[in-house]
Amino acid sequence: MLQNKEIKSVNERIILGIDPGTTIMGFGIIKIVQKKMEFVQLNELILNKYDDHYQKLRVIFERTIELIETHHPDEIAIEAPFFGKNVQSMLKLGRAQGVAMAAGLSRQIPITEYEPKKIKMAITGNGNASKEQVAKMLQQLLGLKTLPKNLDSTDGLAAAVCHFFNSGKPTGEKSYTGWDAFVKQNEDKVRK
Repeated sequence: MLQNKEIKSVNERIILGIDPGTTIMGFGIIKIVQKKMEFVQLNELILNKYDDHYQKLRVIFERTIELIETHHPDEIAIEAPFFGKNVQSMLKLGRAQGVAMAAGLSRQIPITEYEPKKIKMAITGNGNASKEQVAKMLQQLLGLKTLPKNLDSTDGLAAAVCHFFNSGKPTGEKSYTGWDAFVKQNEDKVRK
């Protein structure tokens, strides 16, 4: 819906941050104006009401597309899955991340993945900070009046803020600008 899109100046950009999950997907949106952050939105998608894993994936994809069409982000920052002991949980989390990424890639939006420790380090200066410490720091940085009950949404917001802090710096993180770039960087995962 191009007619509803605000005209952004060249000094403005919007970053959508996503904390993928199959129980709760957190997201946060910031706007950068003249190299300063402005808070736009913070919310979560509750997924535990869906019994079917594939239904959850569809809802994640559709909600991500809805966020893209509403806010027109210029970039997406997404938290990379952390490595745990439960293989099934890791598989489900990777799928959730994948469909959120596919939504962004389908709209040609550049995506950058950040490891959880890198996000925590960017926000608090401590890669082992707790969710509560990250949320409190975001509250100070962005002037948030209150924090949500679930901190998955602040994790999504933290990914966006981390991306802003790392803009223009070589990150060493994975970044994709479309399907071609994704395939080129992941040739070992593509069946021929």
